[in-house]
Amino acid sequence: MLDEPDVLAFLDIHPVFKGHVLVVPKPHVVTLPELAVESLTPVFGAVQRIGAAIQDALTAEGHWIAINNIVSQAVPHLHVHVVPRRRKDGLRGFFWPRERYVDDAEMAAVAAAISRALTG
Repeated sequence: MLDEPDVLAFLDIHPVFKGHVLVVPKPHVVTLPELAVESLTPVFGAVQRIGAAIQDALTAEGHWIAINNIVSQAVPHLHVHVVPRRRKDGLRGFFWPRERYVDDAEMAAVAAAISRALTG
């Protein structure tokens, strides 16, 4: 489907919906944080083009993009799921339950911890 110097794209053999595509970088990395900065444009440029192509080719109303890092990652190689979407297609939000913050203070503490990790 797509074979470029830095990226491959092919149909998922267990699709959420027909037309579900996996986009993978050719250099082996397991998770997104391991992907070299110079590989971001080739990989996510392909994701962008595949998303548009899925909508055009399959008359989808939109598309959903997902990446698993470690947890739920069936294959230990970074891959981006690009899934065609249509209104009332049966897919509701995320596949997992939502967890609420206890209060605004807990939410602020989590945000602060992430901010410290970004600057630390």
